[in-house]
Amino acid sequence: MAQARRSAGSDLTGAPHDMTDLDTLKSSTLAAIAQAGDEAALEAVRVGALGKKGTISALLATLGKMSPDERKSAGAAINALKDEVGEALAGRRAVLKEAALNERLKAETVDVTLPLREAPAEAGRIHPISQVMDELTAIFADMGFSIAEGPDVETDDYNFTRLNFPLGHPAREMHDTFFFHPDENGERKLLRTHTSPVQVRTMLAKQPPIRVICPGRTYRNDSDQTHTPMFHQVEGLVIDKGATLGNLKWILEEFCKAFFEVKHVKMRFRPSFFPFTEPSAEVDIQCRRSGGEIRFGEGEDWLEILGCGMVHPNVLRLCGVDPDVYQGFAWGMGIDRIAMLKYGMPDLRPFFEADVRWLSHYGFRPLDLPTLAGGLSA
Repeated sequence: MAQARRSAGSDLTGAPHDMTDLDTLKSSTLAAIAQAGDEAALEAVRVGALGKKGTISALLATLGKMSPDERKSAGAAINALKDEVGEALAGRRAVLKEAALNERLKAETVDVTLPLREAPAEAGRIHPISQVMDELTAIFADMGFSIAEGPDVETDDYNFTRLNFPLGHPAREMHDTFFFHPDENGERKLLRTHTSPVQVRTMLAKQPPIRVICPGRTYRNDSDQTHTPMFHQVEGLVIDKGATLGNLKWILEEFCKAFFEVKHVKMRFRPSFFPFTEPSAEVDIQCRRSGGEIRFGEGEDWLEILGCGMVHPNVLRLCGVDPDVYQGFAWGMGIDRIAMLKYGMPDLRPFFEADVRWLSHYGFRPLDLPTLAGGLSA
């Protein structure tokens, strides 16, 4: 009867029962494991042997139809085969994983001798115009000045009339000023030709004493190596009862010493004419030219850097300030021009060409903020 049951079990499952069959199954399964070329192939062998319908799993399913004695001996042999196959699978899987890792490492080799990429804070650069504006702010803030700003699009009244420009003045003509088309009232707006309208707005909005600087963009119809249609300008204004040319001279001397970072500076004031100041002067600073380089505070040469003067009584009157009580002085200089002088830039046009190579060379590190204590351009 036992033999009959074994035959019946063998016929139903198709699985081998004797040790010869187990040895054959063992040899074929281990050979398949050894020949698996990757983890996917190895997984297919595992499923074929130990999966729900695998060959070894099928053998285990026949144990329930055997006698206790047969089940004891056959179960031990089948479980031993299962354990041996499991160990072989684990060993082969470890080998394949190591091989796959080695291949990946070869493909992803990194040359650790290459330099690191700069962090954004190190790679970025501040434009020289922004740098010089920060330097100006630091210097004049130390002298007690505040910052005043105004719109780029101005009225003829603020840009010319209240600054004592007569109707026939050449600066009002199209060849120098960018005018817009007339509006419904016949008024023509314009792109401001200087930041002086900000002085007008400040005097109209604030009672003296006034002490402000007015940095910003300005526009004139001119373009060459030292002129661009858009450029940057900073003007200063002081209105008070005791404002004098002596005060103006001291402020400009202290500014030049701080900005150009020299201990001594010699300045020369030459008489000039501006509609909005009287008397007016152009200011030269002592320098030495050598090999294309300009050094300030030494030498026998002179370089013009700005214009200045006492605010014209007509301007005070047109801006609501009594010229019999108050007087003031003002000055103006090109930010682009003084940036070129300080940092040795030969041409104004690259300031506006957005060339990353130029900015990388002349730009400033973003975290090196200019201070009088730490050095403006440290």
